[in-house]
Amino acid sequence: MGRKVWFPVVSGPLAPYSAGFESWLASRAYSRSAAAQRLYQFDQLSRWLEREGLGSDELTVEQAERFAAERRAAGLVSWVSPRSVVLPLGYLRELGVVPTPAAAVAHGPLEVLLAEYCCYLRVERRLSEHTVRDAYGPAARLFLAGREGPDGLGLERLSAADVSSFLSRECSTRSVSGARDLVCALRSFLRYLHLAGVIETPLVWAVPSVADLRDRTLPRGLEPAAIKRLLASCDRRRTVGRRDHAILLLLSRLGLRAGEVAAITLDDIDWRAGLLFVRGKGSRHDVLPLPVDLGEAIVGYLRRRPRCESRALFVTVNAPRTALAQGTVRWIVRAACDRAGLPRVGAHRLRHTAATEMLRHGASLAEIGQVLRHREQKTTAIYAKVDRRALRALARPWPSGEGGVA
Repeated sequence: MGRKVWFPVVSGPLAPYSAGFESWLASRAYSRSAAAQRLYQFDQLSRWLEREGLGSDELTVEQAERFAAERRAAGLVSWVSPRSVVLPLGYLRELGVVPTPAAAVAHGPLEVLLAEYCCYLRVERRLSEHTVRDAYGPAARLFLAGREGPDGLGLERLSAADVSSFLSRECSTRSVSGARDLVCALRSFLRYLHLAGVIETPLVWAVPSVADLRDRTLPRGLEPAAIKRLLASCDRRRTVGRRDHAILLLLSRLGLRAGEVAAITLDDIDWRAGLLFVRGKGSRHDVLPLPVDLGEAIVGYLRRRPRCESRALFVTVNAPRTALAQGTVRWIVRAACDRAGLPRVGAHRLRHTAATEMLRHGASLAEIGQVLRHREQKTTAIYAKVDRRALRALARPWPSGEGGVA
């Protein structure tokens, strides 16, 4: 018989919500012992509210963090970090007991302009929240840094010289890819400023192109033997091994991007038709055929997939069971490289691998572009350089007559 787990009786303002909290934890795949520990934290938080003379509706993020800080100051070691109160707050927020934190209100011309720009990116340009939050928004903020003054941002005086000076200063400290990303984001921001009437002269032309070295090198896919080692490194006797094996197959066979793998849901697979629905870049949706071996790998994982409320196909193995993040998919590739004894590569290298393997088996560039879902043919054209059979037919023979080299 297993060890008996003791569940504390919650008292205080949060007592009416304790039974629901226990079942809420169970729905997120918390074990009984882990749920009991979280219920103990819930009880301690409720008792603290009672001592402070606060009701459940007065529990805010700041109050919860003060609860954790007081435990830390008292020398306790459990539930003492601000992150530890995120879970009970999330549960109470779902019930409507705790108010949802109000969205930050933009103050000042800088914050107002950035908020409007980010709204434009989400609504008009259909960019993902990840791209807006981590790429375009920070680039615009960096460009505007130091411009706020008593008279506002002074963007009506913005000139091409200001743009050149900014890029000269920032690009010199970045890699080629980093400089390219910054230039792309800055073009977007300057285009918005002109469309919104903030500046009269379109300054997009003042942003130079970054030397693109991608066309000077060959797309680097992995050799079939390396792919076999990556797949073999997954212990399919375990749930996590089956999950990682299916993910590596999706990356290397269908050439999906890491974010596309993370976005797959249980409803995106049509098992009867053998089709996979893919949510791509720029809110683009595509349907790809699902190879038999890949479908079998996914079924093998689904037989072990933890039960949870998330509809994501790939979920974390530890509670709370949630959808895998895009960064986690990238980490799975790096971890597989470590296990297989291979140099670490990014998830996008497996996308190149899918393209080069299709080319090796006789697929045309047009077919490769369809599978990889490229918007422009020139993007797929880089793989023409690894089609050695076609290049050999085009190569001119070396002259063998007089003056030739023996």
